[in-house]
Amino acid sequence: MRLITISGLPGSGTSTLSKALSAQKGWVYLNTGQVFRQMAQEAGVSLAEYGRRAEADATIDRQLDARMVEMACGAESGCVLEGRLMGWMVHRRQLPALKVWIHADTETRARRVSSRDDQDLPQAVAAILEREDSERLRYALHHEIDLTDTSIYDLVLDSGAAAPDELQAQVLAALARMVSP
Repeated sequence: MRLITISGLPGSGTSTLSKALSAQKGWVYLNTGQVFRQMAQEAGVSLAEYGRRAEADATIDRQLDARMVEMACGAESGCVLEGRLMGWMVHRRQLPALKVWIHADTETRARRVSSRDDQDLPQAVAAILEREDSERLRYALHHEIDLTDTSIYDLVLDSGAAAPDELQAQVLAALARMVSP
């Protein structure tokens, strides 16, 4: 198995884990947010404008998902895909992958986002909740996906209860079990 998906809500630690796994395995790292930004640039609009367009136009999300899966499938060495829906996308396409959901409570995520984005804690909580509401609606409407449904994931880990290196070890152990049962 040469594909790992890492999904979770903003501030849950998906980027930290994805980058560490990619570095350790020597695999390609693909981040949905980076590809979305690239698509906005290709469309010649700001990230915020492209996000508004995506809320109204389901084809934007579908193009993003297809591009991510295509890029992952083209990675010869292996790939770590980071993105809120990546577990669902490989699940629906029946691609062999280790699908990981990273959970953390709202306060933990807000603390991380506030330090990363130079916001105070109440601003970070408000921003996180607003973004989650928007995405929850968009994903339900455009993809028929309920983000609270983690049943398709092979691992659901709590980054508020474990350090990044512990999460990485758990993912690598699960990957090893899947490769050689």
